[in-house]
Amino acid sequence: MEKLCPGCLTNKCFINKENNISNKKQCLKLNVVDWLSNIKSPFGDEYDIVEVQFKNDRKEFFHNKNKIALCKGDFVTVESTSIGYDIGIVTLTGELVKLQIRNKNIYLSSLKIKKIYRKSTNIEINLWKSLKKKESIYLSKSKKIAKNLNLSMKICDVEYQGDGEKAIFYYTSENRIDFRKLIKKLALSFRIRIEMKQIGYRQESAKIGGIGTCGRELCCSTWLKNFKSVTTNSARYQQLSINIEKLTGQCSKLKCCLNYELDTYLSSIKDFPDINSKIHTEKGIAQCMKIDVFKKRMWFSYIKNPNTWFIIEIKKIKEILEKNRKNQKGAPLEELSTINVIQKTELTFKD
Repeated sequence: MEKLCPGCLTNKCFINKENNISNKKQCLKLNVVDWLSNIKSPFGDEYDIVEVQFKNDRKEFFHNKNKIALCKGDFVTVESTSIGYDIGIVTLTGELVKLQIRNKNIYLSSLKIKKIYRKSTNIEINLWKSLKKKESIYLSKSKKIAKNLNLSMKICDVEYQGDGEKAIFYYTSENRIDFRKLIKKLALSFRIRIEMKQIGYRQESAKIGGIGTCGRELCCSTWLKNFKSVTTNSARYQQLSINIEKLTGQCSKLKCCLNYELDTYLSSIKDFPDINSKIHTEKGIAQCMKIDVFKKRMWFSYIKNPNTWFIIEIKKIKEILEKNRKNQKGAPLEELSTINVIQKTELTFKD
């Protein structure tokens, strides 16, 4: 049976159909390495819950009641939320599914787990492939219909059900939309049942994909499963300039990667004195202009001469602050700085 990549829906990703050994062109759409695939359960029984991936980032768990022998990359015909069936690709089996369920904080007891009917036949797979080719055409048509109805929404993706009886239209919108007229027109145009599903802007980026400013594929479309809130404080703690154009990603939200190294910065900043504190020296009052988290240094300048910065170790700054608490002034910044002074020249522009 030909195996397709769930991300790009082609067979170019796999050069070894039996072991799923991939080449450099593999589409890493939320790919998971099943490192327990060749290890049998010590309890003797196999876990009958299977993870199945559909288009893009949509993954669900299904019950393998019939104990069908499945491996990663197999096409399976599964139970749908409505009438009919759906077709997906197996991404995880066995003991690793337990860890995946726990990682996603899913309680199977509170969910009605759908079941796997069978391995997909060639007829079902060919029908599924033909439907996938129509999705881009129907996406452009649905956008035109929504525009003609003057709806303030953006239809970003279309996903057909495996049997072709239903299509899910994913859209983004800032306000609530009355799309009853839209559903009627879409149903008349495409002759199928329509389901509208609203998603966030980050989920939209995860579905569409793209290349970030770092030159790599977007984290949300390759491996990131959970979206945590990101604030401008994450940039401030890392001494980044608050430039919204540089800090926002393709979803127009703050980049998720701002949280990746935040804990390291927060643990390092604990050793620093308060950045807003001012020190009193024999030459005048000085204020902090910048800090170097990893080299344990701070840049200070006199309030009267803010363009000249002095690099000082944090140990010396703490000593001066201790003297200031005793109403004593510290040594001048020129004596405290062991590194060359940095001159900040003001730029002048001419028309």
